[in-house]
Parts: sequence; structure tokens; C-alpha cells
Amino acid sequence: MRDVHDLLASDRPLDWVFTGDSITHGLHHTRGLRGYVEHVAERVRGELRRVGDVVVNTGVAGWTAGDLRQSLDHHALRFRPHVASVALGMNDAVDGPAGRDAFAADLSAVVQRLGDAGAAVVVHTPTTTGPGAERPRPDLPAYAQVCRDVARQHGALLVDHHAHWTDAFAGRPPTPWLDDPIHPGARGQWEMARLTLQRLGLDDAEGELARLAL
Repeated sequence: MRDVHDLLASDRPLDWVFTGDSITHGLHHTRGLRGYVEHVAERVRGELRRVGDVVVNTGVAGWTAGDLRQSLDHHALRFRPHVASVALGMNDAVDGPAGRDAFAADLSAVVQRLGDAGAAVVVHTPTTTGPGAERPRPDLPAYAQVCRDVARQHGALLVDHHAHWTDAFAGRPPTPWLDDPIHPGARGQWEMARLTLQRLGLDDAEGELARLAL
């Protein structure tokens, strides 16, 4: 699989596709502020002046890995991305232990097809959740581990939000970073963007994202 860091080290304009569920889509729960994809695009196309790069967000609220697998041509492959970012697992985890194998198979197929099409693939683990969710997800850590395993299996870049959020709150609910028990708010999206940029090797302590007070 292509290495995203090698791509970014060149001056070649890149096409980026970010796909996933509502957390990637960035609907409603940002309260009019930027989602993590928008933060990354600001860093890439604005601060780094990669103005030839194109960033597309095809996240869909409620989606699972199976949904993306069925619609991968339309939501990712038709853009022929150089970099493809996949963030799923939050909705899949509703199925609990019985759904792990299907999630692993679907996510692996998505990553394989993107890699076969020439993309450098970025796999995200889901963030952690707070109490009071309408549909609890006690098996979410296991789904995060599936994401890690799939990324390692295919040589994809891993962005481990689940580990970052778990460490940051040391077992406490991540309420300050959430808009509801499931969806990151503006601060949570900011944290996702910072970690993503760090893993891409594009973080900058002097950039706009670092200066934001959320």
C-alpha cells in the first residue's frame, strides 16, 4: 500500500477522500463550527498552501462498514483518491460481539479495494462515548481493536482516537469533548483533527488549529 508520508513529501497535487459515518460527515453536533475533515483541509490547503489538493467528504450519518463496502465506488473510488481516510465502527458496534467478524470483513474489504486502486489509506478507530446513549455500545473497545488489526494487516496508517480519548480521560466519561453521548462536539472534532494531522506528519504548534480556544 502507498505511504501517505511519501505522497505528502512531494509537490504533486493530491486528491483526498474522507469517508465514514456521521462523525466524519460533521452534521449538527459541531454546532456550526468545523468538523475534523474541515480542520484538516484548512491545514493542508490553507496553511501548507497545497492549493492544488482537493478534499472531499463523503461521510454519511448512520453508516456502517457494510454500507460503505456496498457503495464504495460512488463514495470513494470514483474520485480516484491518492489519500483515502476511513472512519467507521461507532454504528457497527451496536451489534456487539456477534457483529465483530462482519465488521472486520467489511472494513478489510474496503481498505483492500482502496489500496488496490492506488490510494494511501488512513484508518481511524472510533472515539469513546459517554453515558446515556439510546443504543449503548459496551463492545466499542473491541471494534476499535478490529480497526487496529485491519490497519496493521493492510499496512494502512492508523489514527487511534479511541486510545487517545481513553488516555485523556483515564476511565472518566469524555463529556467535555462530546455534544451528546455518541457524537463529538466542536472540541472533540478539534481533538480528532489534531491527532489526524499528527499521524500524517502535518501538525504545527503555530498553526490556526493549535491557536483555537475551544
